[in-house]
Amino acid sequence: MSLTVHRQKKEIPISAAVITVSDTRTEETDKSGKKMIDYLEEEGYKVSYYKICKDDQYSILTAIKEIDSYEIDVILFNGGTGLAKRDVTIETITPLFTKEITGFGELFRYLSFTEDIGSAAILSRATAGIYKDRVIFSTPGSTGAVKLAMEKLILPELQHIVNEIRK
Repeated sequence: MSLTVHRQKKEIPISAAVITVSDTRTEETDKSGKKMIDYLEEEGYKVSYYKICKDDQYSILTAIKEIDSYEIDVILFNGGTGLAKRDVTIETITPLFTKEITGFGELFRYLSFTEDIGSAAILSRATAGIYKDRVIFSTPGSTGAVKLAMEKLILPELQHIVNEIRK
């Protein structure tokens, strides 16, 4: 079966959660979270949950636990992925994964290097994985990182990934 035929599957409804991890952003200043929501809604996806949480494990885990009461297919995190001591998004979410999608982080860093920030891409800890039959993507909190991840990686494959998880 060719890739083209494989991807011609019927589109399925997808519901999303967007979580911004930041100690300083508010709903008024959260450009990256709003950008994620805009991308999802432009593609016809429903955003059922949005939250800004502090950059600490308790706040991140609390947000994930809140999502358990929603019908959510994809959780998009932005922020808290850096190297500073306070950046704990990756350390908090990766132990939850039943499967890691290693290609996401690899390709994100490659595209960041070639199309956006050059060698600073080595600082990126973007990751993705499966948790409770949901896909989680975690990107840096800059609007450039969100744009790159959404346009080049997440949106082109979201239907396919959710189809695979639902099998």
